[in-house]
Amino acid sequence: MTITLNGHQQTVANASTILELLAEIGLGGRPVVVELNQQALLPREHATAAVSEGDVIEIVQITAGG
Repeated sequence: MTITLNGHQQTVANASTILELLAEIGLGGRPVVVELNQQALLPREHATAAVSEGDVIEIVQITAGG
């Protein structure tokens, strides 16, 4: 399926949830903020939020630094 991920079209193969998408793109287990179709998701929603054809997803990785 094709989604828009951080402003770029991307084809994803095995992601039916946000949690699976994060694993597929190498961000599984990392602290991130996810917006699905302009709605911010809580981390506990990542396992149940479905990814569908044409979705617009923004992912920001949280990093610490000074």
